[in-house]
Amino acid sequence: ICSTTHNYEKTFYTNPICSSTRASVLTGRYSFRTGVGYVVGSTQGSGVLDTAEISIPKLLKIHNNQIKKANIGKWHLRNQSPAYNLQSPQALGYDWYEGPFLGAIPSFTNWTKTTNGAASTITNYATSENVNNAVTWIKSNNANQPFFLWLAFNAPHDPLHLPPTNLHTYTTLPGTTAHINANPKQYFKAMTQALDTEIGRLIDSLKSINKYDSTDFIFIGDNGNTARTAQITQLDRTKGTVYEYGVHEPCVIAGPSIVNPGRASDALVNSTDLFSTIIENFGFKDWKNQIPTNKPVDSRSIQPILKNTSDSIRPWAFSEVFKLTVLDSIDGKMIRNKIYKLIRFDYGSEEFYNLAIDPFESANLLKGTLTAVETDHYNYLCNELRNLVGTGKVCPIPLNINPLGVTSQLLPYPNPFYSRLNIDKPNCEVELLDLLGNLIYKGRDISNQVLSHLSKGIYILKIDGQASKVLKN
Repeated sequence: ICSTTHNYEKTFYTNPICSSTRASVLTGRYSFRTGVGYVVGSTQGSGVLDTAEISIPKLLKIHNNQIKKANIGKWHLRNQSPAYNLQSPQALGYDWYEGPFLGAIPSFTNWTKTTNGAASTITNYATSENVNNAVTWIKSNNANQPFFLWLAFNAPHDPLHLPPTNLHTYTTLPGTTAHINANPKQYFKAMTQALDTEIGRLIDSLKSINKYDSTDFIFIGDNGNTARTAQITQLDRTKGTVYEYGVHEPCVIAGPSIVNPGRASDALVNSTDLFSTIIENFGFKDWKNQIPTNKPVDSRSIQPILKNTSDSIRPWAFSEVFKLTVLDSIDGKMIRNKIYKLIRFDYGSEEFYNLAIDPFESANLLKGTLTAVETDHYNYLCNELRNLVGTGKVCPIPLNINPLGVTSQLLPYPNPFYSRLNIDKPNCEVELLDLLGNLIYKGRDISNQVLSHLSKGIYILKIDGQASKVLKN
């Protein structure tokens, strides 16, 4: 996937658990909206995904009924019983479902596969079986028929094991239970390499039927590693937590939708943003008209980044984890902008970090005295979090920063404003944008513009490229 036609997102955020991340991609909605906040089927409790949700395949069917849609591999968005739950992939818009319906499988060489509601026992290596099924399904479609395939691997999830020898180079591993328990990271790496090998086989298959050059690939991780396989020493900050190692994941996008390929982007992106991106990559630009008012979508298309027309689509990224039957000290929410990150745990504690200089979150700034800049960023993230989820404390509105953390020396006035804005420097290029980056005004006579029609709130004013935040009363 990391070819010359890729775009790599360096600040891509998911939820810290598989089920909730999958729900966020499929619906474009945060977990507090879908109710899927933890592992579906766990004893600690999680909501399941309502089949009435508006999903990617449902919208694709509205846009073009000729698009074939399949989910192959792990589902893990509803429980196996009652039996009609096995049809939930189809209820959410897929034409075809084939894979392990629940989360972790007991063995990668002895597991139950559900195919459109029918169960069968599979002894083929799960990662290879997923690719076999994907290739078969793709080839079953007409040559020129567009398709959407969600291929969800179990690997490198537990149980750790030694994959077939032809898929990896860790040939000296004995594969015994004792050796796996003593050296879990080696087996994790072997499983990951086997996954990479099989993805390569999928790509080769697409090349053989002349579909590779016309296919977009999106490769992501859905949460961080477990403490057992973590590559960090802070083992209480891994999978299941909203610390960076639990939610900061890889995202590689390759294919014909990429303009000026070979780029790496540091734009903040949420897993929810893949929802609108995928739909718009199929040419469905007015999909928002199909969204009910009682089902708000949080997705922001990253097409401007893929098309290389913008370096930002959102001012902050968000993640959360919560359980329904257990009050857990790790449950909480995180929100971050380009520099700072605020974590608010459900039991009330907060942590605040400068990720630019402290990416491993070792120095909680709230344990000391915040500087004026740190206070402004804290207040900004505090208010944005409250505005998003509807709960939490109200913080003062910061006026000296903007969401990207850039301070302008060309300060506009009055600030707050009601109908007009003025700047001291005449005849300079001015842009006024909302917090989602939508352009409201561009020109050289901002002082003559009547702005009383704008909604109350915070806006970004760029003056000759320098940005500041302004408040509309």
